[in-house]
Amino acid sequence: MPESPTADTGPAATVPAVLPRSSDTAVLVVVCLAQFMVVLDISIVNVALPAIQQDLHFSAVGLQWVVTAYSLTFGGLLLLGGRLADLFGRRRIFLFGLALFTASSLLGGFATNQATLIAARCLQGVGAAVLSPATLTILTVTFREQRSRAKAFGVWSAVAAGGGAAGALFGGFLTQYLSWRWILFVNVPIGIALFVAARVRLQETRAEGPRQRLDIAGAATVTGALFLLVYAISHTDSVPWTGTSTLVVLAASAALLVGFVIIEAKVASHPLVPLRLFHIRSVTGANLVMFCFGVGMFAMWFFLSLYLQQVLGYSPVVTGLTFLPQTLAIAVGATLSGRLAPRLGPRNVLMIGAGLAAAGLYWLSFIQAGDSYWTGACGGGILATFGMGLAFTPIALLATGGVPTEEAGLASGLVNCSRQIGASVGLAALTTLAASRTAALFGHPATQVTPVGARHAVDVALTEGFARAFLIASVVVLAGGLFGLLIPPPRPATGGDDRLVAAQSDTPVVVES
Repeated sequence: MPESPTADTGPAATVPAVLPRSSDTAVLVVVCLAQFMVVLDISIVNVALPAIQQDLHFSAVGLQWVVTAYSLTFGGLLLLGGRLADLFGRRRIFLFGLALFTASSLLGGFATNQATLIAARCLQGVGAAVLSPATLTILTVTFREQRSRAKAFGVWSAVAAGGGAAGALFGGFLTQYLSWRWILFVNVPIGIALFVAARVRLQETRAEGPRQRLDIAGAATVTGALFLLVYAISHTDSVPWTGTSTLVVLAASAALLVGFVIIEAKVASHPLVPLRLFHIRSVTGANLVMFCFGVGMFAMWFFLSLYLQQVLGYSPVVTGLTFLPQTLAIAVGATLSGRLAPRLGPRNVLMIGAGLAAAGLYWLSFIQAGDSYWTGACGGGILATFGMGLAFTPIALLATGGVPTEEAGLASGLVNCSRQIGASVGLAALTTLAASRTAALFGHPATQVTPVGARHAVDVALTEGFARAFLIASVVVLAGGLFGLLIPPPRPATGGDDRLVAAQSDTPVVVES
């Protein structure tokens, strides 16, 4: 999934003394294709979820790990990955991330059980957390002049958006005509070709000045805490919240989270997340908003993919095609947002976008087992994604508006982490709630032999579960819009053009249909 071009922190903004000898165009092509592969992998998985569930016998709750295993490691290690590129060299870390992402894709494609696939998805998230920040750092040090850098970021953004749209189609065709395994295998030839091209075209650069220590303990504790929290939530499908094992896991998660705060506040010489940033209302408010949007965004595509294929009986190809209007709606919303924000104010545009997104998700909560795409999922899906596209650029602007220029990259990176964390925790909670609703109506249909004539009852039970998830997601997104009230209006600042370019380049992150 594409991340913020300003995910690097500290010395990331330092420009090397020597320009890369390779062609700027060649560097742009290599970097953008690498980002395309990361985005493609996220959107391509959504359409394949029902096939994966059937082949590897995932439960309704367990299936969310195919998504959350990736997003947890991606979000938890993103800031650490940005610093690795500065310390050990952008080219070296780019190649490492690319190799890890490619190898883990191959492992996932050959997975014969749930554990192997989830482990491969975790490794993919690690590779993406290392690779994605490096792509933007390389662009930053390659394109020094403001206008050329803005154009480079624009190309990067367009390619990222294209990856989101292409993933839905490619995932449908590969799943239907080959196998779901090819949604992972497709990364292998792309990764190998890019690895060779990067070795030839990219020249090593690293940040100048004293080397900062990596906050490995901070990254490990926060990522571990999130994994345990998601496991505890999903575990409640079979063990109640008051069960001993659930309480033990929740306690361990809380202990790691407290440890993370102590490390960041007292121990780390160069903390991964300087807690002083959260004293700034705009940073706190923007991260709360993005967390809520992450819940709604990922849940919508996850449950829509299952609804269209498991209930309406659409093929993977047709399902992929139904996601295209949503991708277009995000692009239109993001484009319109850039024009409305200076006129209406970023916070007002954010509130409007949140309201529209919440309304779209609420609309989806009325889906019925007998609907078609046009009467059930189309209108709500388009409205929700349009609202999300409208809101994301203002979130980025507001998140960095009250932060010193030298820490704008860190603030933007934090927002991206909040989206991934919201997606992981929210999806775990919503899948558990949806499965509980379905089980209350029909038991566990995925594990039962459905009698002839009872298929409609199963479809109704599944749809009721999905509808409950959409309803709760709409409330969460609406709450996110209200959190926007915590954000003060941004103060005019010098260098606003650079800040706007950096913020706008975050927009394609949401194109993950």
